[in-house]
Amino acid sequence: MATQPKNVLVVTASAQHEGSVTRRFANELIEKLEAQHGQLNIVNRDVSKGLPFIDGEWVSANFTPADQRSEAQLARLATSDALVQEIKDADIVVIAAPIYNFSVPASLKAWIDMVARVGLTFNYTSEGPVGLLTGKKAYVVIASGGTQIGSDIDFASGYLRHVLGFIGIHDVSLISAERFNHEDTDAISKIQSQIAELTLVAA
Repeated sequence: MATQPKNVLVVTASAQHEGSVTRRFANELIEKLEAQHGQLNIVNRDVSKGLPFIDGEWVSANFTPADQRSEAQLARLATSDALVQEIKDADIVVIAAPIYNFSVPASLKAWIDMVARVGLTFNYTSEGPVGLLTGKKAYVVIASGGTQIGSDIDFASGYLRHVLGFIGIHDVSLISAERFNHEDTDAISKIQSQIAELTLVAA
């Protein structure tokens, strides 16, 4: 009996397209995942051009019971609803995240705000918040020019792990391209080795 292709959501955030480190290694990761799992159903979500920010109207619409929302409120939540559905449908989530000024790009933060939805991706309980998106695997491809990943000035990698765990995705693998130099062939080989090892484990 043939197995169903895995659904993969790829979220890219780099302002660069040509020469983007995170895009490059996210693509290499996808190639390895295809080699391990066969055909993949891939949804690409490039947030680099920006997403709507949360405002008062969005908050009001979000906290209005779904069956009581006006047409305007439904329209206000439409982008968020689509983004939530994408991550709910995914078996594997790949986030390609450069570090800008010690943290994630504003566009990626906007995506997080759009998918962290009470009642949809997490719930509050008497024992605290509980993520609803369980049983998924996530890879975070993270690159920096000067910030050491995992250091006291890295406010990106730990944040992304926490956010993913908050919505229920606890199986998170980090692929680090810290202080990356395109001319450093040893660094490129090390990153490719990370990808190979992580995808082999996931097979």
